[in-house]
Amino acid sequence: MGYTFKNATVIDADGVRTGDVSVENGIITDTCFENEIDCTSLTLMPALVDLHTHLRDPGYPQKETMETGMRAALKGGFATLCAMANTSPVCSTVKLVEKNHAKAQELSLCRLFQCGALGNDIKDITPTDREALSKVTPMLSNDGNTIFSDAFMEQVLIDSEKYGFIISTHCQPEAKTVKRDIELLKKHGGNLHVGHISLKDTLDMIVQAKNDGLNITCEVTPHHLFDYDNSYKVNPPMRTKADVEALIEGIKNGYIDCLATDHAPHTVEDKAAGMAGISNIEYALSVWIHVFHENDIPLTTLCRMSSYNPAKRIGLSERLIKPGCVADLILVDTNRTYTIETQDMVSRSHNTPFAGRKVRGKVKLTMIEGEIRYVDGQIGKQSK
Repeated sequence: MGYTFKNATVIDADGVRTGDVSVENGIITDTCFENEIDCTSLTLMPALVDLHTHLRDPGYPQKETMETGMRAALKGGFATLCAMANTSPVCSTVKLVEKNHAKAQELSLCRLFQCGALGNDIKDITPTDREALSKVTPMLSNDGNTIFSDAFMEQVLIDSEKYGFIISTHCQPEAKTVKRDIELLKKHGGNLHVGHISLKDTLDMIVQAKNDGLNITCEVTPHHLFDYDNSYKVNPPMRTKADVEALIEGIKNGYIDCLATDHAPHTVEDKAAGMAGISNIEYALSVWIHVFHENDIPLTTLCRMSSYNPAKRIGLSERLIKPGCVADLILVDTNRTYTIETQDMVSRSHNTPFAGRKVRGKVKLTMIEGEIRYVDGQIGKQSK
């Protein structure tokens, strides 16, 4: 079915413009259609690509399932998810990765890239078959556990260079581990993506590594930009005001590549027992719009960091709004403010310290490959 988005403010990594955008057979086209969607006072943007999320599937349905996580993601404007491998069983084999890919296709909600583990049981002892995994997923990670073994990390970098996969790291202690990884990257090469950075010192090292020409990218989460000195348990912790200000400057200067959620749903009992994590995928965009608005950062930068750069990092086609590009699109009321309320959350888990906080920007519609998957609170394939 063909659609024309009429009278939209169109924003992507290339700029801002006003006009009509048409979609047919999953692709943006120049053709106009009678089936119109009025976008007056609304903004059309590329749908979001999350390089770091936890769907807890298989193994932890009490926290989240693939379906509940993807429904929350669609509400938040996400088309593509890279789900971490710390499931039960751990996604450490081709068979398990492909099983999740097949499940995602059957659900027909979000596009899924199931990350494979770098080590069996997400430990830095016995390596997985990284060559085989790299043929079915672009990203491998032991997220949830830090790689403490220097020898293991050396081989991970060598393998990433050899087989072409991206390494997504979990670094605790953050600055010390990132420093080690950068030194090994200088020595061996590789494809390094640093997950959920939170410290000024970490960013400073990444800036220097980028200036040295190393193949390194990084991401920042909503909660590490939205708050500071907050004791709510996330990993890494929410840091100081100075760290948040440094991260915002890193965004302005183009040194932080990607925005990612690290959506980590838990039960009430899990949180009471001290587990780290936040459920945030359905309001992440609103936090980012709020932070960018408060700090005079253009939404073109947000589009670059939330769709264009992460898509490029995992080998997807350009996430721009121009003829020939895939029709992964979101329609957003960027001026609407609302209050985060746990009772409104779609995720199975409501673990957040931000209930009652005001944010900016509300997703009205999410389209994936020309199919409307979310519109005005209705989740699933829609017909106009």
